[in-house]
Amino acid sequence: MAENTQNQPCNAQTLSPFPKDPVLAMAYVPFQKFEGLYAPEKAFEAGTLFTGLDKPFLGGAGK
Repeated sequence: MAENTQNQPCNAQTLSPFPKDPVLAMAYVPFQKFEGLYAPEKAFEAGTLFTGLDKPFLGGAGK
Protein backbone atom coordinates (compact mmCIF):
# COMPACT_ATOMS: atom_id res chain seq x y z
CA MET A 1 0.00 0.00 0.00
CA ALA A 2 1.27 3.46 -0.78
CA GLU A 3 2.56 5.36 2.19
CA ASN A 4 1.04 8.74 3.06
CA THR A 5 4.05 10.78 4.19
CA GLN A 6 2.48 14.23 3.81
CA ASN A 7 -0.15 13.90 6.56
CA GLN A 8 -2.94 14.33 4.04
CA PRO A 9 -6.08 12.20 3.77
CA CYS A 10 -5.60 9.08 1.66
CA ASN A 11 -7.73 8.84 -1.44
CA ALA A 12 -7.79 5.26 -2.74
CA GLN A 13 -8.87 6.43 -6.19
CA THR A 14 -5.68 8.45 -6.72
CA LEU A 15 -3.31 5.80 -5.37
CA SER A 16 -1.93 3.07 -7.56
CA PRO A 17 -2.99 -0.40 -6.45
CA PHE A 18 0.65 -1.51 -6.76
CA PRO A 19 3.91 -0.32 -5.19
CA LYS A 20 5.94 2.32 -7.07
CA ASP A 21 8.84 -0.11 -7.63
CA PRO A 22 7.41 -3.64 -7.37
CA VAL A 23 9.85 -6.43 -6.56
CA LEU A 24 10.03 -9.36 -8.96
CA ALA A 25 8.26 -12.52 -7.71
CA MET A 26 6.36 -10.73 -4.92
CA ALA A 27 2.57 -10.95 -4.76
CA TYR A 28 0.52 -7.76 -4.53
CA VAL A 29 -3.22 -7.43 -3.97
CA PRO A 30 -4.88 -4.35 -5.50
CA PHE A 31 -7.46 -2.26 -3.65
CA GLN A 32 -10.94 -3.72 -3.85
CA LYS A 33 -13.91 -1.56 -4.81
CA PHE A 34 -17.31 -2.21 -3.27
CA GLU A 35 -19.52 -2.88 -6.28
CA GLY A 36 -22.68 -4.12 -4.66
CA LEU A 37 -24.33 -7.31 -3.55
CA TYR A 38 -26.34 -10.01 -5.27
CA ALA A 39 -29.79 -11.00 -4.11
CA PRO A 40 -29.60 -14.17 -1.96
CA GLU A 41 -30.84 -16.44 -4.77
CA LYS A 42 -28.31 -15.09 -7.32
CA ALA A 43 -25.53 -15.16 -4.69
CA PHE A 44 -26.18 -18.85 -4.06
CA GLU A 45 -26.09 -19.54 -7.80
CA ALA A 46 -22.91 -17.49 -8.36
CA GLY A 47 -21.13 -18.79 -5.26
CA THR A 48 -20.50 -15.28 -3.93
CA LEU A 49 -22.49 -12.45 -2.42
CA PHE A 50 -20.25 -9.81 -4.01
CA THR A 51 -20.73 -8.94 -7.69
CA GLY A 52 -17.05 -8.01 -8.10
CA LEU A 53 -15.96 -11.49 -7.05
CA ASP A 54 -18.18 -13.34 -9.54
CA LYS A 55 -15.57 -14.94 -11.79
CA PRO A 56 -17.14 -17.87 -13.66
CA PHE A 57 -14.93 -20.91 -14.30
CA LEU A 58 -14.15 -21.14 -18.02
CA GLY A 59 -12.39 -24.51 -17.96
CA GLY A 60 -9.21 -23.21 -19.59
CA ALA A 61 -11.07 -21.47 -22.40
CA GLY A 62 -9.89 -18.06 -21.20
CA LYS A 63 -6.24 -18.63 -22.20
